[in-house]
Amino acid sequence: MKHIAITLLGTTLFAAATAQTPPHFSPKGKQPSATTVTQQEALRKSLPLADKLDFEEARRGFIGAPGYRKIMADAGNVAWDMGSYDWLLQGKDFNSIHPSLQRQAVLNMEYGLYEVVPGKIYQIRGFDLANISFVRGETGWILFDVGTTKETARAALEFVNEKLGKRPVVAVVYSHAHADHFGGVRGVVDEADVLSGKVQIIAPVHFMEHAVSENVHAGPAMSRRLYYQYGVAMPRNPFGHVDQAIGKNVAAGNIGLIRPTRSIVMPTEELTIDGVKMVFQNTPGTESPAEMNTWFPELKAFWAAENITGTIHNIYTLRGALIRDPLEWSKKINEALYKFGDKAEVMFSAHSWPRFGNARVQQVMRDQRDVYANLNNAVLNLANNGVTINEVHNVYKLPASLQRSWAAHSYHGSEEHNSRAVINRYLGYWDANPATLTPLSPKDSAPEYVAMMGGAKKIMARGKVLHDQGKYLLAVELLNKLVYAEPGNQAAKDLLADCFEQIGYQKESTSLRNSFLAAAMELRSGIPTGIVAKSGGPDMVKAISSELLLEALAIRFNSRKAEATGIQFKANIVTPDNGDMFVLEVSNSTMTSIRGFNSPTADITLTLPRPALLGFLTGQAKLNDLIASGKATLVGNASQLDKIALALDEFPPAFEIMPGTAAMKSAK
Repeated sequence: MKHIAITLLGTTLFAAATAQTPPHFSPKGKQPSATTVTQQEALRKSLPLADKLDFEEARRGFIGAPGYRKIMADAGNVAWDMGSYDWLLQGKDFNSIHPSLQRQAVLNMEYGLYEVVPGKIYQIRGFDLANISFVRGETGWILFDVGTTKETARAALEFVNEKLGKRPVVAVVYSHAHADHFGGVRGVVDEADVLSGKVQIIAPVHFMEHAVSENVHAGPAMSRRLYYQYGVAMPRNPFGHVDQAIGKNVAAGNIGLIRPTRSIVMPTEELTIDGVKMVFQNTPGTESPAEMNTWFPELKAFWAAENITGTIHNIYTLRGALIRDPLEWSKKINEALYKFGDKAEVMFSAHSWPRFGNARVQQVMRDQRDVYANLNNAVLNLANNGVTINEVHNVYKLPASLQRSWAAHSYHGSEEHNSRAVINRYLGYWDANPATLTPLSPKDSAPEYVAMMGGAKKIMARGKVLHDQGKYLLAVELLNKLVYAEPGNQAAKDLLADCFEQIGYQKESTSLRNSFLAAAMELRSGIPTGIVAKSGGPDMVKAISSELLLEALAIRFNSRKAEATGIQFKANIVTPDNGDMFVLEVSNSTMTSIRGFNSPTADITLTLPRPALLGFLTGQAKLNDLIASGKATLVGNASQLDKIALALDEFPPAFEIMPGTAAMKSAK
């Protein structure tokens, strides 16, 4: 326990030296209201905040931290800034943060190198959203997940080698198909070593398909919505961004991807890598469509990937993604519990901190298993009793025993939006009331509501009364109508923002907190400048299949514009270098494609290598230039292909979410 005491002392001294409460980042920002303060004080009395076991486990095995708290990207921007959250270390209770969330935010301040299994397993925490785990093999390091960016992963490897002795990386394991777990791979291995067989990369079956597909079809919309769920444009501040539940934030550097050399295909599969025996458990359909846990039988250590972390996760991630299956998630945790849980002495994962001792490991596994099972079963119980998607979030609650378990708290997900997601998964978005089946758009219905309520002045007066009474959701119902009816009414937007802000302060879930606070910020100051659609980098683009790229092109193809141009054709597209062929067809102002066919009645045949097709489909190369340079050949009339450009949309990276925010002066 000596190292824990030293860490605590160091944290206390650091906090004392830097203790200053940051002011609100917005001149229009408000302090927590009396209602919010009362709620937070009641929570501090009712929550088991005296339970410090998570803190002890989070600090256990601490070896050291680097002298820096900021990591720069190769492009010159800041890739990672742990120091921007140091105000959390001053030991102050912030009424603008839900006490349980503040506890989680402090737990996620652990920074540096930690020993998980003596002499064998180590973790770097606090260098990125996800942890990077190092397993000592006979000759080198086996890395489990490599963070989001090249720069943060490189810094992690350098610090481990500095503290523990330099060793080569002999293998990388991608636990699942999300970028914060594979994006840093080029910071720790050279692709040439992978291609030569010197370094293995191991991943669950279908990893590549899911690593690149999730953000393609609705990528621009997901990127914009990310600014709400992840609060990426908000300052790190007690009134703004405080945490991301599974880590502090998302790193901003170079995202890479190197194709795995081996896929784990079977439900469980045993491998020995560099002298370390591992049993992989495939868990498709849980936190990711392609994910796997790992059991180290000789070390009695269980790697839970992102299936068991320090929070209940999202069944529906608010930035946008397919709804996950909480029942399947629960089943895979249960499978791990019965296969490995009775033997495990430590459980570590891609986020959060390890759990030590068999009883503790089993308790956390059971609590998280039961949360996902209860979420599925209890919500469907309510649905079968007539509770609708528009009511369930106000009805569903976890059993009291789970509410008392820190491992069952929803910092990333929330009971509110996850319960609605379960009904949506099984029954869809409709509550079975025909009045809500084909509703008017808010901007069309809102003026009638405003007129019926007596106009803006009366709505503002009533909204202010409700706000002052702490009835924020009721106030939002009224003010949201007014803002849609009068998007230029800044007083209405400011009052709605005040309500959103107090709701955000009160939320335990970062997804909900960030969404309310980001909306408040945009209502007050406009859409922040510099919002751009996120790109996964050249590795991600190269990894996208031609089929997926053609589907993405069809989504950009605007039917109304196509009608105006009269475009209609059938084209064969052939890429001889990889043996692919497609038929691309435009008919009825709709673009479709099919792989593996070649039409004898095509108007056009375009032959070019896959890299050239990639350049053409992503807009980085013009077709005429490819033909002129000899990189492509075309038989037929190219004029129809040229018309495609006239019908394509360039999606706005900063489209308006809250009404009237695009026209405002942007915030800095």
